[in-house]
Amino acid sequence: MTTDREPPVTAKLLHLVFLSTFWGMQIWVTFISGFVMDNHLNRHTFGFIQSRLFPFYLHIGSACAFFNLTIFAMYHPSNMLDDKEAFQIFIYFVCVTVAAVNAQWFGQMTSEIMADMHLIEQACGLGQDIGLSSNREAYAKLCETDPKYKKLSGRLWLYHLLSSLCNLCCIVCNGYSLYYLAENLTTL
Repeated sequence: MTTDREPPVTAKLLHLVFLSTFWGMQIWVTFISGFVMDNHLNRHTFGFIQSRLFPFYLHIGSACAFFNLTIFAMYHPSNMLDDKEAFQIFIYFVCVTVAAVNAQWFGQMTSEIMADMHLIEQACGLGQDIGLSSNREAYAKLCETDPKYKKLSGRLWLYHLLSSLCNLCCIVCNGYSLYYLAENLTTL
């Protein structure tokens, strides 16, 4: 620790709670729930649930990242940081920034575009098929025949990609933060 005072147990506990909460949500949402819902729900139900859950996921993640940065910075004054601690501050800052951009922009735009696409799909009798990869021909044909849908599809792909990259960046940041904490544990 770079300060002359040891952080209280409450600060350590809060730091662990925020980091583990964000990490657990990331692993669940990224690697488990989406795949399960995709294989068991129709396209529009899956999209509806995602559009309701993701704002909570993204904003809670942003808050956890912010609190982690704040707690860590409170007990590591900038004039006393060594290289590893400075890099850890940088990692927390990147995580806060990327999580906030994702919550405020990319995630929100993805949900809005998807809702517009669902309206067009419903008008064409689509969206009740199970799994996002089923009935691809019908969606490809809709892209060919409806320029508005094609434009929305391209925008959805872009915003979903950007949101996914932000999410992966935060997973890497939190993975590194967990490693940093483990590296500095004196005992279990």
